[in-house]
Amino acid sequence: MKKSFLSLSIVNLILAITFFTAPTFASKEKGFEIAARSDRSDLGFKDSSVKLEMVLRNAAGEESKRSLKITTLEKENEDVGDKSLVIFSTPKDIEGTALLSHAKILTPDNQWLFLPALKRTKRISSSNKSGPFVGSEFAFEDFTAIELNKFDYTYLRTETFNGRQCDVVERTPRYENSGYTKQISWVDQTDFQIRKVEFYDRRGDLLKVLELKDYRQYENGVWRAHKLLMKNMQTKKETDLIYEPYAFNQGLQERDFVKGKLSRIR
Repeated sequence: MKKSFLSLSIVNLILAITFFTAPTFASKEKGFEIAARSDRSDLGFKDSSVKLEMVLRNAAGEESKRSLKITTLEKENEDVGDKSLVIFSTPKDIEGTALLSHAKILTPDNQWLFLPALKRTKRISSSNKSGPFVGSEFAFEDFTAIELNKFDYTYLRTETFNGRQCDVVERTPRYENSGYTKQISWVDQTDFQIRKVEFYDRRGDLLKVLELKDYRQYENGVWRAHKLLMKNMQTKKETDLIYEPYAFNQGLQERDFVKGKLSRIR
């Protein structure tokens, strides 16, 4: 009788563990599948070049504008990250300022900032990547590619956002020194594109909300949002990124994304 009671207790324990862990495992698996489907819909563009305007808006609604260009070299596979180069052309006081980023997966991204006024290039340390980039509401961390394997994922729910049915997925950084404890993204079920992201700070409080609008699909099949609207929920400051049409397959090479190129930018 004692043996039967013990066996029954073990069975009940196994059932209890299965009951509580199975939904969690399923949510993580589904979260990864949704994120992977979205990420892989973007593969195959080889390289891209785009001009855009950055609009900074303070809590009082006062605006300032900057012009910049972003070039990107696509990753070889999902074990490495994209490389990108951001170059500002206006206003005059930041003309030539450039940010070179080599996205990594679990190790810190490599980022270098060139400041023409000082004629020097400085490496952005992993502990400083959560800081604001040129006074905007985008952090240095936001200017590297959101690589699939940099995060763990959990499916939360399905809901409508701006008239579109979306999967809501939580992603938590797997890399050290992130400025965010988690990000929650709304992924369109039709086009598999991210429509909204909430960023939570190191205390777990909502910090920023990003909306991605004006998506367009190009001949190579990839989608690009042409309006990114970032609002800081704590300071009430905002930064908009408004993109011109993209150009793809421009013949960019690894040599176009090396640190030594920064000091030669004109």
